[in-house]
Amino acid sequence: MHLDALLWLFLPILVAGGSALLSYCVMQAKMEVALSKERESLAEARATITSQKVTMEERVRATEESVKRAALDEFLKDFRVEERSYMREMKSLTSAKRSMVMQERLFFRNIPLSNWVEHEMVVEEGMDLNRLEPTSMFTTGSLPAAGADRLAVSKLLDTPAPARPAAPRPSSLMPAHAGFGAQ
Repeated sequence: MHLDALLWLFLPILVAGGSALLSYCVMQAKMEVALSKERESLAEARATITSQKVTMEERVRATEESVKRAALDEFLKDFRVEERSYMREMKSLTSAKRSMVMQERLFFRNIPLSNWVEHEMVVEEGMDLNRLEPTSMFTTGSLPAAGADRLAVSKLLDTPAPARPAAPRPSSLMPAHAGFGAQ
């Protein structure tokens, strides 16, 4: 009988230990499931944050480029070409020569960036002044248009300038027309 009493004494302890082991295993499995769900939600959050970060960086880069482009366009609008022209007559004993002199210089706002550049175009007798082909040092085609107040003379300056031969200094100057470009 001694063995039966010992069995009845250790049996509840053995059942309690087995129950504890079983509940530990069940709780461990529940914790692993909860942990895997948290890792999954964390991975989704990281992917969302990464994609939003990339999108935001692209937007910032695009915004910076558009602002730089707008600033450069605004800067280039401040450049302008001032023009003036007059008639020059050079008389000698054997001949008389009439020429149209066009002067131009480049401005940034109201600050001149260059000296007056002079172009002399010889006018022959009977030739129409409006059919004359002027040449320009500053091609206004690459500069932004100043708008509707641009002079008709400045539109003629869109052609590139050919090399100009050296001309002697005139003995007399006769101003015929003095016009200024868009201001």
